[in-house]
Amino acid sequence: MKFVIVGYGRVGSRTARILVEEGHDAVVLDDDPDRVERAERAGFDARHGDGSDEEVLVDAGIEDADAIGAFTPDLNVNFAACMVGKHYGCRTVLRIDEDYREDIYEKYAEDVDEIIYPERLGAAGAKTAMLGGDFDVVTDLAANLQLTVLDVRDGSPAVGKRVSELDLPDSVRIYAHGRERESLTIPLPGTQLEAGDEVAIIAETDSLEDVRSALLPANG
Repeated sequence: MKFVIVGYGRVGSRTARILVEEGHDAVVLDDDPDRVERAERAGFDARHGDGSDEEVLVDAGIEDADAIGAFTPDLNVNFAACMVGKHYGCRTVLRIDEDYREDIYEKYAEDVDEIIYPERLGAAGAKTAMLGGDFDVVTDLAANLQLTVLDVRDGSPAVGKRVSELDLPDSVRIYAHGRERESLTIPLPGTQLEAGDEVAIIAETDSLEDVRSALLPANG
């Protein structure tokens, strides 16, 4: 598969590396010459230019790319890049920064395929989103960080609570949520959990027991 990565920062560089290591083609695009040079030294096909410019994206191969990941710190650039990608039939993955707000999510969510929050998800999750995979997996994202999916069952202390009300460790984030027999999607803070729901959790390994206590019935 072929991907265009807009932004060779922390997330873009790691996502590009993971994709290439797995045998995919990735073209990196950044408006900072130093970052482009670093990407080239790392062995990537890197281009200098504005990721929101259609001509620049066409030159980077957007016309036959499978997906575009827009991972710069500039939300406007990211959204413009995704809209160009959408025009050319690409899967679109938009980064928003850690100052997540519900109104920002609602403004952009309908126009792109996935929204990622790098501080919550990281490059492995961005790669998964670009490939169009679901999150019904257990995957090591780092030495002490895991993505795991749990079922919310009858008797769980989480039933009836909103996502924002869950008693979870500070390092734990709910990345995705799905109703019974529905695909997982990114939840809003006000999403209320019901028995039968699934939630995808990003957590440090040593926090998993606290996560289970908050989401699973007392009898396990």
